[in-house]
Amino acid sequence: MANKSLFASAVAMLLPRADAVNRQGAPAYAYGPEAKLAQLAATGTLADNFYGRADGQLADVLDAARAADPYFVAQAAIYARTSGAMKDMPALLAAYLTVADPDLAVRVFGRVIDNGRMLRNFVQIMRSGQVGRSSLGSRPKRLVQRWLEQASMRDLMAAATGGDPSLADIVRMVHPKPADAARRAFYGWLIGRPYDVAALPVEIAAFEAWKRDPALPLPAVPFEWLTAFPLGAEQWGELAARMGWQALRMNLNMLARKGAFDVEGVADRVAARLSDAQALGKVRPMPYQLMVALGQVDAGVPLKIQAALEDALELSLRGVPKVPGRIVVCPDVSGSMSSPVTGYRKGASSKVRCIDVAALVAAAMLRTNRQARVMPFEQRVVPLALAPHARVAVNAAKLAAIGGGGTNVSAPLAMLNAEKAAVDLVVIVSDNESWIDASRYGATATMREWDVLKRRNPAAKLVCIDIQPYGTTQARDRADIINVGGFSDAVFDTIARFVSGETRDWVGIIKQVEV
Repeated sequence: MANKSLFASAVAMLLPRADAVNRQGAPAYAYGPEAKLAQLAATGTLADNFYGRADGQLADVLDAARAADPYFVAQAAIYARTSGAMKDMPALLAAYLTVADPDLAVRVFGRVIDNGRMLRNFVQIMRSGQVGRSSLGSRPKRLVQRWLEQASMRDLMAAATGGDPSLADIVRMVHPKPADAARRAFYGWLIGRPYDVAALPVEIAAFEAWKRDPALPLPAVPFEWLTAFPLGAEQWGELAARMGWQALRMNLNMLARKGAFDVEGVADRVAARLSDAQALGKVRPMPYQLMVALGQVDAGVPLKIQAALEDALELSLRGVPKVPGRIVVCPDVSGSMSSPVTGYRKGASSKVRCIDVAALVAAAMLRTNRQARVMPFEQRVVPLALAPHARVAVNAAKLAAIGGGGTNVSAPLAMLNAEKAAVDLVVIVSDNESWIDASRYGATATMREWDVLKRRNPAAKLVCIDIQPYGTTQARDRADIINVGGFSDAVFDTIARFVSGETRDWVGIIKQVEV
């Protein structure tokens, strides 16, 4: 038989040739500068990952930023923070803009640097010299000063938790001008300089008094300041009421170990907070964080709290679109998808894996679109039966429990073509490191199989959700194909807008961000 790659059909020859190779050395399509920056901003965490190192990721994002217009860099930074809930990348892009376009940096800073953690990230990046300067400089210094001067005392106390750099380091660097005696005393207390004890904010004064006499009521300071001291179950129960929503989610096992849930009423109050729709709307936790929290709770955490986490997960997925027609969702369950979704960090790697995110997307789509077909794949499609009426967490756990083997992104499309299936929408969730289906010439196997499917289903659309910042895809953007990066609930909004015809381009969505 003649070589099929060399003697492809005339229609197949019209498909775009692969113009890059992925981290497995297989054919792929390179993202353009804007799409690559968007992908990095939405999924990059400046940490080592399965196929690359943190320093390579840093170089990639700075190269992409330099190749893009500074205004788009600003839009990508705001999108990554406000829609993608990212931390390191928005801070890096804000720092880059202080060199590339200082005027834009001023407009971006307040939208991106929205809490003490982000402020510390920004200062750390600026001092590293990676964006072209090793000091803050006059304008960035004024931005940091303004943040400190405008922050509430509550925000400043929250910012005083954490280091590298600490809030005290930042205060020493920028010398903010205290607006009143209380703030002047706080800064003195923070950096170990003389201060007027009588002028201390009441919270700090109460904290100092409590350290001298632990029999006093717990002071109204961030709970992290208190956990190093010996506390009783009643006090831990009180801290449970003070923790922020995310901190509460992350500390359930600790609260159980400390006996907080044995205190009358604490478990009920915690359950009510976790499933409060209004609180969820403000915090906007990533759905996968809730799924993993469910999987990690110890037996000591009351069942009513575990049920509240399930309710919170369901509420967090209210934005999953209900799409008309025949839907197929394809989560990648190959070996590389077992790596931490936010990369490897010494002593702090996330327990959330790429496969957990892919599984959750598939389960969430099935929950809203109960006739959808779920086709998990590795080297081939893995048969798995899911109940469409089951809770999201149940189906996601079933999907995440399978996996291993090589990556073949085109496998589900090939099966659909073999079945001559009728399809309106295909959603693929992957790290895009396909290599089992590699060919030497022409288009990727994914584009070839999609072309066959399109000839049978002319109105069909393909959404490729890319959850790792590797810079290539298996299907190039066009009117019926969109590539979107990220692992927050923002991807569901993108799917809805694409299917409705509101947009054809994820970069175009980012370009709608006002700076």
